[in-house]
Amino acid sequence: MDTKQDTVAAPPNLLERLFKLRAHGTTVRTELLAGLTTFLTMAYIVFVNPSILADAGMPKGSVFVATCLIAALGSAVMAFVANWPVALAPGMGLNAYFAYVVVQGMGYTWQAALGAVFISGLCFLAVTLTGLRRIIVAGIPRSMRIALTVGIGLFLAIIALKNAGVVAANPATFVTLGDLRQPGTVLAVLGFLMVAVLSARRIKAALLLTILTVTGLSFVFAGNAFQGIVSAPPSLAPTLFALDIPGALTGGLVNVILVLFLVELFDATGTLMAVANRAGLLPETGRSAALDRALMADSAAIFAGSLLGTSSTTAYLESAAGVEEGGRTGLTAATVAVLFLACLFFAPLAGSVPAYATAPALFYVACLMLRDLTALDWDDLTEVIPACVTALLMPFTYSIANGVAFGFITYAVLKGLTGRAREVKPVVWVIAAVFLFKFVESGGAH
Repeated sequence: MDTKQDTVAAPPNLLERLFKLRAHGTTVRTELLAGLTTFLTMAYIVFVNPSILADAGMPKGSVFVATCLIAALGSAVMAFVANWPVALAPGMGLNAYFAYVVVQGMGYTWQAALGAVFISGLCFLAVTLTGLRRIIVAGIPRSMRIALTVGIGLFLAIIALKNAGVVAANPATFVTLGDLRQPGTVLAVLGFLMVAVLSARRIKAALLLTILTVTGLSFVFAGNAFQGIVSAPPSLAPTLFALDIPGALTGGLVNVILVLFLVELFDATGTLMAVANRAGLLPETGRSAALDRALMADSAAIFAGSLLGTSSTTAYLESAAGVEEGGRTGLTAATVAVLFLACLFFAPLAGSVPAYATAPALFYVACLMLRDLTALDWDDLTEVIPACVTALLMPFTYSIANGVAFGFITYAVLKGLTGRAREVKPVVWVIAAVFLFKFVESGGAH
């Protein structure tokens, strides 16, 4: 008897043809649940992104609409082109760089900054279309691919701890323990214990149940205010096609374009590979036709977002939450896309989920991503040390790109100085040299 067919319910014919659910050992219900989980863990972006870009002088209402639309469009393209359970939205960190460094720090207009995002997106798409990005990805050593997964897990952990209020800034020690008496922090800690217990007991919807439970308790114990259900979306006109491409081609912004390109390249590629590894979608070689299509999807989303009026769009770390809930196909991403469209009209309802309600799920996923460390060859220090540098520098510099940069430089130097330079693929030398030049030229600050 085919037990797999007994346990995997037959999906509707249309969904089976589109997403090949049977081949991935999943069901419509599992995919929808995974999509809802991913959405709940990243829904904060529709409120955080407009707030950050408003500091750059952009109209907050228009950015809200642009954020919802590009998250829906990017996730839909990922769903139907790549059939991967990965959602896209404007990237955290990239939006802060846009607002606080390029506009406030360097004095450029937000229209010129959008132009820089557009040009970096075109460069990103070009290296994808020409196959150069695939060569770059294929040239990443196995140890570094493991490090990407682990490092992103650590990065996800510090984001979760910050959102939960468990860690806080400290001028003397950089970070310290937060105020554990705050209601939101207490609920987040209880939420983490809940998701761990439910998962240990094999409860399928552990992540989602935890998010919904903490949100419900927040109305009673943490002063969370119910914000209503429906509201009309604001106008997109103030940011639609408002980018200034000639302004982006001025001397100072050429370096900005390079920084955006490098960060987009390694943030998006690292996230895609990490989530795909967790979902079992990436072969041992790191190369697949589906990966090529996934890379194309997030490349297209970058410049599409700049046309709508938002900073760089990228694959989201939070997609790992949906993968842990069982998401394996594009139906998960398609569900996220529909929910982001619904956000246009149900913004007050979506806003009822506080960051500390999603933090327990993110921290739990981060814990699971650390188990890939066991796959490293701990007897080969030329592989282990660069991997550890990569993983550790991501959270400690609050940047995936910085972790990748230091990791590649360390990998090339160690292999070269231990007489094993022939093991290093050409793309590793090139990437290490580019990042080294960038650090020397900029001092590492951006």
